[in-house]
Order: sequence, then C-alpha cells, then structure tokens
Amino acid sequence: MNPEVIVESFGLEPGMKVADFGSGAGYFTILMAKKVGDSGGVTALDIMESALETVRTKASAVGLKNLQTTRGDLEVLGGSALPDNSQNMVLLANILFQSSKKEQIIQEVKRILMPGGSVIVIDWKKEANGGLGPPAELKIDKAELQSMLEKEGLVFVRDIDAGGFHFGFVFKK
Repeated sequence: MNPEVIVESFGLEPGMKVADFGSGAGYFTILMAKKVGDSGGVTALDIMESALETVRTKASAVGLKNLQTTRGDLEVLGGSALPDNSQNMVLLANILFQSSKKEQIIQEVKRILMPGGSVIVIDWKKEANGGLGPPAELKIDKAELQSMLEKEGLVFVRDIDAGGFHFGFVFKK
C-alpha cells in the first residue's frame, strides 16, 4: 500500500476538515494534513495514546499546525468527541477488521460527517494474500462492508485502488 498515491485519490482540498479514525502512527494523517493546508484541519483519533504521541511527533517534525490528536473510543456513538456534521471527510484505514462493532463505528462516522461529506474505507482484502495482514477470519468481505454502509444511508461513489492486499472505496452522506 502506498499512502502517498492513495491520499492523492481522496480529492482533498485546502480548507477541508478531516477525521482519521484509528490513525495509528499517522501514515495517512500527516499526508492529509499537508493537503488540507493551514486553512483546513485533520483530527487523528485513536484509542492508543502511544499512537497519538507518534502522530504528534511526526507533525511537529514537519511543522504541521493544523493537526490535532484525540484519544477516543470509536465504537461508541459520540466517542470521537467531534461535533455532529463537522467533517468533510472521514478515513477508516485498516481499523474495521479489528472491531466486532463495525456498525457502531459507521454510525459515529455518519454522525460527524457533514451532509455531502465523504467516508473513505480501506481495509484488508478477504481473499488469501500470501500470509500478510490479519487472519482471514478477521477480514471483512468488501460486499458485506458496502452493505453495512448503505444500511446507514451512505451512498457508494467509487472504488479506490488501495494496492494488492487492500480494497478501498468512497461513500457520501
């Protein structure tokens, strides 16, 4: 997976507000903060304080001032602590396979997305991929995940090329 190439496909513009759910070490977070510029902002959300500290260190190293970090439980409605209808885009990259509460995470995404806002989902392909990634039983089928998003009233826009081991797509609120 090449985060630089993938982020280019998101359609980010200066001034946008973006939430990175399960940001981890911030591979996508830093790139997105650069794209939205000083007039925009990115919120890195993770349950692990150590991951958020890594994001803060990386942001400081490259002089980003438009990035904030928030520790939160994304499996709970309101767990992101972001206001309703406040984000132009939410990224879910490699987090849904880790959760048994996928529907709750999607509900939190929908809550914070502005009308017309986008959610970008990138996750591990279910089919065998040479032993890389999580065990097959943790991976979610792409069609099943699309159905979950549609059930919440989100509308499919397009697929994203996320490399050989991941699938990606964009939905709108």
